[in-house]
Amino acid sequence: MNTSPDKTIVAALAPTGKLRASINLGNPVLASLDPTTGEPVGVSVDLASELAHELGVPVEFVVAQSASVSVTNVSRGKADIGFFAVDPKRGEEIAFTDPYVLIEGFYLVRNDSPIKTNAQVDQPGNTVAVGKGSAYDLFLTRELHRATIVRIPTSPAVVQGFLDQNLSVAAGVKQQLQKDASQTGGLRILDERFMVIRQAMGVPKSRGDAAAQYLANFVKQMRASSFVADSLKRHHIDGAVVAGEGS
Repeated sequence: MNTSPDKTIVAALAPTGKLRASINLGNPVLASLDPTTGEPVGVSVDLASELAHELGVPVEFVVAQSASVSVTNVSRGKADIGFFAVDPKRGEEIAFTDPYVLIEGFYLVRNDSPIKTNAQVDQPGNTVAVGKGSAYDLFLTRELHRATIVRIPTSPAVVQGFLDQNLSVAAGVKQQLQKDASQTGGLRILDERFMVIRQAMGVPKSRGDAAAQYLANFVKQMRASSFVADSLKRHHIDGAVVAGEGS
């Protein structure tokens, strides 16, 4: 961004003198651990680091294994900002920016499953594995009325939980499902996405409107400047696209 932020903005976004960013490792499109250093890497890490640079403060990564824990980190003041799928329930306490990337949510089934289309998922007797507190959990809780949702502790464990518990369907990030399917075998992903996940940055509403607006402007700048696109490319992420204006 072109101008240095006002001291009140810095105090609102980094009240401890450093920017504490909650990083969710449960979504591999956004972040993962570097196998060599053990440090978090990914587009959300890059954005947090750049924001801290803009604010003129150091960054501290508060690592979470699931979206629900990451949301709790921010809503309870353990972190200053986070990276989340936009959802009305989360929006009760967190002010979201516009999305910076869009991620597709898909269903996975066994090769011999009679389920061929998304419309066949929400039927009595079907069981759907989903990461507890994830965007998929929140969305499917509203949308599925006949199938039974089975909540797995973290999104990366969904396919294993689906297999171990002999469930009907697994729901999650297409990229994660593809990876798990290639490693396990005997699984297929349905042809049509069931949702588009709008991944945004968020700050507690208690930090004030000015802080929320600054963060919103930051995301717009990062999106328009190709920062987000370059980060996705650098981390070899093909499971997401840069969100357009008004997404």
